Amino acid sequence: MKTNSTSRRGLLAGGNWIIDQVKIVDVFPQRESLANILRQSQGTGGAPFNVAVDLSRLGAGFPLYGAGLIGKDTLGDAILAECKARKIDTKLLRVTADAPTSYTDVMTEQADGRRTFFHQRGANALWDGKDLDFHKIKARIFHLGYLLLLDSLEVPDKKYGTKAAALLAKAQAAGMKTSVDVVSEDSDRFARIVSPSLKYVDYCILNEIEAGKTTGFKIRQADGKLDTVGLRHAAGALLQLGVREVVVIHFPEGGFARTRDGKDHWQPSLKLPPKYIAGTAGAGDAFCAGALLGLHEGWDLQKCLLTGVCVAAASLADSTCTAGVKPLAACLALAKKFGVRPPLEPEY
Repeated sequence: MKTNSTSRRGLLAGGNWIIDQVKIVDVFPQRESLANILRQSQGTGGAPFNVAVDLSRLGAGFPLYGAGLIGKDTLGDAILAECKARKIDTKLLRVTADAPTSYTDVMTEQADGRRTFFHQRGANALWDGKDLDFHKIKARIFHLGYLLLLDSLEVPDKKYGTKAAALLAKAQAAGMKTSVDVVSEDSDRFARIVSPSLKYVDYCILNEIEAGKTTGFKIRQADGKLDTVGLRHAAGALLQLGVREVVVIHFPEGGFARTRDGKDHWQPSLKLPPKYIAGTAGAGDAFCAGALLGLHEGWDLQKCLLTGVCVAAASLADSTCTAGVKPLAACLALAKKFGVRPPLEPEY
């Protein structure tokens, strides 16, 4: 029996479960050169882990569920412990002895927070979501990420294009809203791997790099300035590829949303002093968590975008992906404390 999404509640976060080993370095070295690790910390990583923890830290008043695959090891134990502390249901977060828990060495440059990632795919590469019975799962939204970093879901599917698309279609058929996020990588795989899934996505939440690579539009000008024309074209192209309700694109300058009926919404980011920013890891997932909180609760899109930029701003205060996120009221208060950047004027 198909369950209407309005009778559902909560968010099921599926995909990459990662432990980030964040290392603050004095400089990113050239090959065969040395850099000094100034300090390091361990934190959450991966779209579902980050988003679920962020929502818990925000004080989301709805159930949170995790789905994926972790190794039978100490890093896997750390993930389960964090989920327990954050009241994230892990019944669908399976444990395997066939692969280690995925981890990422995040090399963060002290001067500007720029990050370089060295990633071990681990157990995430084996997860295909076949064990998910969406009729029995009561969540309203299924958030899947990251596309391009889930090997078993990139396998071709004759009917849907990819196994990821088939999984999203299955969730929609059961009455769930679907949301996806994509990893930023330097490749030409976006159209082949990401595009088939978009027909079965209600909320597509990407950064400007991922949106540009998926659609072929340039969203940055040669001088690095945001190209608002290219941005709007990319959002329109994503909707043409099949996104059902809304495309949300986030970037350092703020956030942008376009709905299926063609309405645009712009939100500048906060004016944060450089010394405030401890690291940019997890800022995209924090924005995503804020936007999904609003989408789940039925807020207007402008409020969703404002929440997204405020939660992203909060996350920047810590070098890990999620430790900077505070309760929702504290995150929103940052907008009053720091103010917002000048309006993002579309170039028509």
